[in-house]
Amino acid sequence: MTATQEKATPTPVGETRTINLIQAITEALAEELDRDHRVVLFGEDVGARGGVFMATAGLQARFGRERVFDTPLSEASIVGAAVGMAARGLRPVAEIQFADYMGPGFDQIISQAAKLRYRSGGQFTCPLVIRTPSGGGVKGGHHHSQSPEAYYTHTPGLKVVMPSTPYDAKGLLKAAIRGEDPVIYFEPKRLYRASKGEVPTHDYTVRIGEAAVRREGTDLSLIGYGGVMPDVERAAEALGAEGVSAEVIDLRSLVPWDQDAVVRSVQKTGRAVLVSEAPRIGNFMGEVAYVIQERAFDSLLAPVGQVAGFDTPYPYVQDRVYLPGPNRILAACVRALNH
Repeated sequence: MTATQEKATPTPVGETRTINLIQAITEALAEELDRDHRVVLFGEDVGARGGVFMATAGLQARFGRERVFDTPLSEASIVGAAVGMAARGLRPVAEIQFADYMGPGFDQIISQAAKLRYRSGGQFTCPLVIRTPSGGGVKGGHHHSQSPEAYYTHTPGLKVVMPSTPYDAKGLLKAAIRGEDPVIYFEPKRLYRASKGEVPTHDYTVRIGEAAVRREGTDLSLIGYGGVMPDVERAAEALGAEGVSAEVIDLRSLVPWDQDAVVRSVQKTGRAVLVSEAPRIGNFMGEVAYVIQERAFDSLLAPVGQVAGFDTPYPYVQDRVYLPGPNRILAACVRALNH
């Protein structure tokens, strides 16, 4: 086996500067508010305070209270208002303070936003974005650390994305705001300030539905998304030090997701380990595993491995035990390689 350290993700072209993930989100919101007068931004404490994680800091002062405003503590009202605004020609960006709190707005999302275009025969679209911090790693306990993305990937009519880099965070958010469909935009909160990277100064978008190959490899495919990606890449580096060439794929987008990129990778390597921090039962990676066995079965040299959160409520203090860190990922890789 020959290890490779090649990074496959293209280098951003043109003038760039290094920012973190939360700064990339703020920039995307500011630029879209400036570009399109139909964009409005609202949620709990997003105005003068700038949001819990300061993602909207300074935007109300710049764009005014009519376009950036606070709402009552009512997720159902936030989502319902966004659906009405979208149907009437605006492009609302609604913030739900934590993904754990999306429950009260669930019916509005799955019964109204997701179905408006279909039920109206295309007479109406629903171009809204719901931004929400997701996942663990910040000692938030079981009400501020969950990963509920599978609820929404199961709902036809929604697009679901989760970036892991500043470049993707900005480009995917811009694409979501400009699209005609409702997008659930999950933000891995533990990467807000930990994930830093080069971001172009010029306008750009990242196509929803395309995965990114972070690292080329030939012996094993490591596939993840969102907050687990730094640990996935650390595991790949550790494997490389032992002479194992691991390919790293960041899905970035869950609905639609890049089946072709995953299948190509597994056909090349013959082994796959899927990583996410959501509980294992009903995990979105179960769909990825199914497609791998459906389309790349003859290429598999070992069963598809999965590393996920445990099927328990998210713990108060044992973040490192619950989350699929490098050691658990490496153990799954060793099982695949030794099969």
